[in-house]
Order: sequence, then structure tokens, then C-alpha cells
Amino acid sequence: MGDLEIRAAAADDVPAIVGMLADDPLGAQRESPDDLAPYLSALERLSADPNQRLVVAVRKGRVVGTLQLTIVPGLSRRGATRSIVEGVRIHAEERGSGLGTELIEWAIEESRAQGCQLVQLTSDKTRADAYRFYERLGFTASHTGFKLQL
Repeated sequence: MGDLEIRAAAADDVPAIVGMLADDPLGAQRESPDDLAPYLSALERLSADPNQRLVVAVRKGRVVGTLQLTIVPGLSRRGATRSIVEGVRIHAEERGSGLGTELIEWAIEESRAQGCQLVQLTSDKTRADAYRFYERLGFTASHTGFKLQL
């Protein structure tokens, strides 16, 4: 996959990112590709935060994947720093190509480079394919996650 570039997301990438976020049954219910203003505002906040990495995977000039990596310093685990992987999406035409593996491997290596001792992520319980994918990459479903809508 030598033709793949993983780089920081830019404002011009937002339509493609939002399109991927909305391109599944869950995302279609919570994303709004017709109004990019909140996404552009969020990108500004992310870009200003040194602990955030919103990246895109680009092949032949086209955004084909994305994820957000958050670096979290902490006191637990003897003051360990961890990372959280969020918003992983692969363009429908690229699924099954190995791109998801490459993107997650990038996140793991970036986490190591940032001194993290742990990489964590959550995936919706309905995403059985995602569960198998993350387990194949060595992640274990060791915890139960909770969310509270505000």
C-alpha cells in the first residue's frame, strides 16, 4: 500500500470525513452531511489541541479513511499515558483492502511514539465485523463501556 498517505485532516477533507461517518446505519442517524459548520468548528478545536490527532488516509488524492487519536495523560497505572482511538471509518469501496489494518497500525505506532502504555477504543455492540477486526489486531474486549447522552 505504498500509495497511501496518512496525514492530519484539513478543512477541505471534512466533506469526505462526514460522508464516511454517515455511511452506515448508525452514522446515518446521527450525522448531518448537509450542514458542515459544526464539523468545521470541531476540526478547529481538534487542531488547536496538542493531544488530538484527526487524520485521514489518502490514496490517489482521495480521502479513503479517517480516525481520531486522543492522547490522555493519567495517574492510574503508575502515571501511564494512554490513547483512545475514535471515529474509525473506511470508505465503502476500500473495505476489506487492508486499509483499516494499516490505519490502526498507524494509531498504535503514533501512540508508542507519544509514550502511551495502552491503546483503547470502543465499538458499538451492533458492529460484529468491527469486533472481529479489532480482536484480530490484538485488542481484547476486557471492559464494558458506558455512555450518557447529554
